[in-house]
Amino acid sequence: MKILVIQNRMGIGDTVIFLPFIEALSKKFNSPVSLLVKENSKAEQYLYQTKYIDQILLLERDKTTQKRHNGFFGIFNLIKDLKKYNFDKIFIFNSSIRFRLIAKLSGIADVYQYPLFKKSKQHIVDTPKIFLKNKLNLIVNKDPEIHIEDELILNSSKKLNINKDELNILMGIGGSGPSKRIPYDIILSVIDKISKIKKCRFFLATGKDEEEQFILKKIVESKFKSLCMPLDDYSIKDTLPIIKNCNLAICNDSSFSHLSAALGIKTITLMADTPLIYGNYNSKMFPVIPDGETTVSHNTQGKEKINPQKIFEKIIEIIN
Repeated sequence: MKILVIQNRMGIGDTVIFLPFIEALSKKFNSPVSLLVKENSKAEQYLYQTKYIDQILLLERDKTTQKRHNGFFGIFNLIKDLKKYNFDKIFIFNSSIRFRLIAKLSGIADVYQYPLFKKSKQHIVDTPKIFLKNKLNLIVNKDPEIHIEDELILNSSKKLNINKDELNILMGIGGSGPSKRIPYDIILSVIDKISKIKKCRFFLATGKDEEEQFILKKIVESKFKSLCMPLDDYSIKDTLPIIKNCNLAICNDSSFSHLSAALGIKTITLMADTPLIYGNYNSKMFPVIPDGETTVSHNTQGKEKINPQKIFEKIIEIIN
């Protein structure tokens, strides 16, 4: 049986959040599932060894440029592309009439989709749970899982001389927006606190954005330089086995918080300006929110109020 899932939300985090539902479909029909996702999901870099995933197809469509699947003619291009695979079933995790039409004209016999024209106020986790419960009586209460071969993990450990007697910590210090990036002095305070009581090594995961590079530079040029290894020149694919060698992760709301938790690494999520659900939907996630707040959402603007002592206390809680 050939099954396709359409998940057209943007970014790595949203794609990772949907993995339990994709895995549940794979188990239900005893078949790996293909995904249609946007290019910026970067799914091919972290799902290429995940057993319940078959093929990853790219939805070549966005609002800024004219791509293959944009506009009226893009409908027919996508139909043409999907027909090649002869899918038996399709699950559409959105309410778009466009995708319903594409699915039908692609000749896919069984079409399952969110209720049409009800896009607003769809919860990132609850809506797909209700969808699969109503359509297939599937109850999904599982963390996302990303698979990676043991050999890659071992090779990474050898190549980077990762010492299992040390506390190896992934530091996800980047983020998709300035309001999510915790100031470098807070990160340095955390490094200072934990390195005083444990022999540590810190793997600094970030992108190439100017502000992210500024934060990275401040950390690697500090007195803790010898304890830190930047990962900004590594692809996501090459970073995965490094993350898997870590004992824990401390991450801004970034792709690395989602990836590390899905790899089974206990992850402290620093939630400064994003709905809390993005930092606590996985049982491996341990959120820290700004001082003085009871929750966090868009426009909390709390990055300056993330308390390094609270992060340190979470670390102690996890490693003990």
